[in-house]
Amino acid sequence: MKYMVMVRGSQAGYEAMRGNASAGVPAWSEKDVQAMFAFMGAVNDDLAESGELVDANGLTEPARARFVRAGENGRPVITDGPYGETKELLAGYWILDCESLERVTEIAARVARCPAPTGTPDSAVVIRPVDDLGGDV
Repeated sequence: MKYMVMVRGSQAGYEAMRGNASAGVPAWSEKDVQAMFAFMGAVNDDLAESGELVDANGLTEPARARFVRAGENGRPVITDGPYGETKELLAGYWILDCESLERVTEIAARVARCPAPTGTPDSAVVIRPVDDLGGDV
């Protein structure tokens, strides 16, 4: 079964990784950022070795997002981010092919232990089964 494992992030979190603290989000040092990348690299390497990794990517900060909605008369309404009402957006994801929900939950629990500076807000790792209606992802 294929699953999407998602991590969320906020503009404040991306700013913190550049060394800019804000209310409730401590600044990251270069060492903190390198530890996070090393941890995620090890996760990806292990998933590739086990054959469970289909795809994985980190995403750019919410400030570089663009939202497109259907407007009147079929014209799109395009808005750039970030949005005050949106606290978190998708920060990265994995598409995994795992034999069970228990296995993908084990992987998500590992991802949730990613190192971060003390005081960094916790963000749940989200698992969603991919509805593979006879096609490939």
